[in-house]
Amino acid sequence: MLRDSKTDSVVRYMEFCPRCGSRLEPKKSKSGKDASLVLACPKCGYKKPEVSEKIEVAPKVIQHTPQQFVAVIGKEEQKLSTLPTVRIECPRCGNNTAYVWQVQTRGADESSTQFLRCTKCNYTFREYS
Repeated sequence: MLRDSKTDSVVRYMEFCPRCGSRLEPKKSKSGKDASLVLACPKCGYKKPEVSEKIEVAPKVIQHTPQQFVAVIGKEEQKLSTLPTVRIECPRCGNNTAYVWQVQTRGADESSTQFLRCTKCNYTFREYS
């Protein structure tokens, strides 16, 4: 991340050394009273002249809402039987097979909650261990 001294905007880009291929890092170079910004290779010492020739301004950062990160599982996806199964009696229909998964619903120092879904009637129930 660099700053354009003329517009005081943040600049983000990455360049590589033409000699060894390492990533060039921004360094301040002093010549007399003036200080300029150059890109320098930490391995071979190559220095690219001043950075001010072609400056790209960083795009605006997009903030996502929590709803955009929630995955909604549709009816078709629910039919996929990718979860492991256990032999346990369903309290609703009496079927003896259920899908099983675990979620840490309480504190980290407590055991996780085991969720079960009947393979016949899709009733979901939980078992605290």
